[in-house]
Amino acid sequence: MASSLIRSCSRVSRTVRFMSNVPENTVYGGPKPQNPNQRVTLTQLRQKHRKGEPITVVTAYDYPSAVHVDTAGIDVCLVGDSAAMVVHGYDTTLPISLDEMLVHCRAVARGAKRPLLVGDLPFGTYESSTNQAVDSAVRVLKEGGMDAIKLEGGSPSRITAAKSIVEAGIAVMGHVVETAMALQEAGCFSVVLECVPPPVAAAATSALHIPTIGIGAGPFCSGQVLVYHDLLGMMQHPHHAKVTPKFCKQYAQVGEVINKSLLEYKEEVSEHLFPGPSHSPYKISSSDLDGFLSELQKLGLDKAASAAAASAEKMEHSDSPSSQ
Repeated sequence: MASSLIRSCSRVSRTVRFMSNVPENTVYGGPKPQNPNQRVTLTQLRQKHRKGEPITVVTAYDYPSAVHVDTAGIDVCLVGDSAAMVVHGYDTTLPISLDEMLVHCRAVARGAKRPLLVGDLPFGTYESSTNQAVDSAVRVLKEGGMDAIKLEGGSPSRITAAKSIVEAGIAVMGHVVETAMALQEAGCFSVVLECVPPPVAAAATSALHIPTIGIGAGPFCSGQVLVYHDLLGMMQHPHHAKVTPKFCKQYAQVGEVINKSLLEYKEEVSEHLFPGPSHSPYKISSSDLDGFLSELQKLGLDKAASAAAASAEKMEHSDSPSSQ
């Protein structure tokens, strides 16, 4: 009898498309291959810099955020170690590891096909020696799919690390104020200026021959960068509120929309309003239903057969014009 039920279920399955096995293109088409011909290059960034055109930089940490950054036409997508705070919930960037960063890098690389991709070297992955710095940078490119790396700090050892990475053939974005000139001399293609007065940023931008990317540094840098979650107003949690910098402009309140949507979903499920007929698209024919009910009864599963019959009748009634 069990085999008969299996055969009946098999007939039903031919009329139903299981989303877990064969995803529909309208739901998820899968990642598209990267096209090097469309990727923003360092040459293009230098051209924008020479023309005085601002450079846009936004962080991303996963496939969905990378797709959004890509669609918006942002120049540079930075997989920042800020993931430690806005994704993993830490108070600082210190705890995140290189292996964790590589997971974020790979996801972003699958989602962003246009921006130049820059991956942060997290703390503890480039300070010990130049060999460690180069090895870490190589992993970010080979395993993370990034185009360049970013490192922070302006101590002599970090300047040496940046120079060694550049000499290994890897593009480097620096992140410092006091030793910006030294990072330029080390071969960095750009430097991030963070939390400095606008006149200081203006002076650095004028003195350097490479683009400056400002974050909390006023309007006189060559470009600007903001954290994805911050600029979208993604998170309303007290933890995030205490780590959201005061220089960040929120261009939306996405977190409020998310909270409202989740509450509405919870309410509709609790009140048996979701899913309704329009979100229950997979049908079973009358003949297949009859066969299914018959097999259930043969197995002595009368209660299950009654439940199936009742649900079918209810769905049919819900689909009728009079119930709309």
